Amino acid sequence: MAITDRIYLKNHRQLSSQLERSIPKGAFSGATLDLLFSGDGIAKLDDANQERVLAFAEDFLDCDCETNPYCGHPERKFIAYLIELRAQGFGPEAIVDVMGDDYGLYAYSGDVLSFLDDAVRTLEAIENLARVDGHEGMSERTAARTRDLLG
Repeated sequence: MAITDRIYLKNHRQLSSQLERSIPKGAFSGATLDLLFSGDGIAKLDDANQERVLAFAEDFLDCDCETNPYCGHPERKFIAYLIELRAQGFGPEAIVDVMGDDYGLYAYSGDVLSFLDDAVRTLEAIENLARVDGHEGMSERTAARTRDLLG
């Protein structure tokens, strides 16, 4: 299961109440994206929730694809965001706190830890394959990125 399938709306009940309809808890659920970002959905939210939803839209849904937000770019941008937070030295619990403050999102710190562990293992595999294939530059860049994630 992708990490973006385990990212939830922190104040799900409050958002459902303000929108006057039930919405899924998953932040990247198609129904959630439809309700929050189409029609007058955002206008029904209070100022704090509007700010977080708009920040989420600007940072992750800004894409020119015809199928936006279902093109995969929002998920990839969010994954890059998580990796960048880790590279800045944030641990899994701190990452959960930051994404809550930034976007009103929540995840279990164990899920974030698992995602980061998988990312490190993937980077290690890429580093080894690049080295075996004679791409020293790629191997070195990947090793540096792995060190960033390991902190």
